[in-house]
Amino acid sequence: MPIQSKDVLYTAVATAEGGRDGRVATDDGKLDVVVNPPKEMGGNGAGTNPEQLFAAGYSACFQGALGVVARNEGADISGSTVTAEVGIGKNDEGFGILVNITAKIPNVDAATAKDLVEKAHQVCPYSKATRGNIEVNVAAA
Repeated sequence: MPIQSKDVLYTAVATAEGGRDGRVATDDGKLDVVVNPPKEMGGNGAGTNPEQLFAAGYSACFQGALGVVARNEGADISGSTVTAEVGIGKNDEGFGILVNITAKIPNVDAATAKDLVEKAHQVCPYSKATRGNIEVNVAAA
């Protein structure tokens, strides 16, 4: 269910110039990076790229959702990490992305880790935003 404008607690603002071969910066100056296509896509790979930025945001958001779920379940996720791999490739509509998320949760058994990851995928705002739009695979390692 989408949130209403009146319920927004924070809005991030970023402006790009030059698309995939330029720069992107936030209005508060906390992020200001050069973006370039990766070498695998014919670029020079000197800067970051939208897929890396998306992977960084998704992994951080998912880790936060994992923390919420763990608190509700009374699980210890200290020392856990979440890795997001964002792939880009051609599809029938031009280009598309897919995401693989892997959470490592050292202080719980495999079944608990799997359950926590699946529940985090249901509450993570990035997961909700992408659900039904792109392929997202989640796993506990």
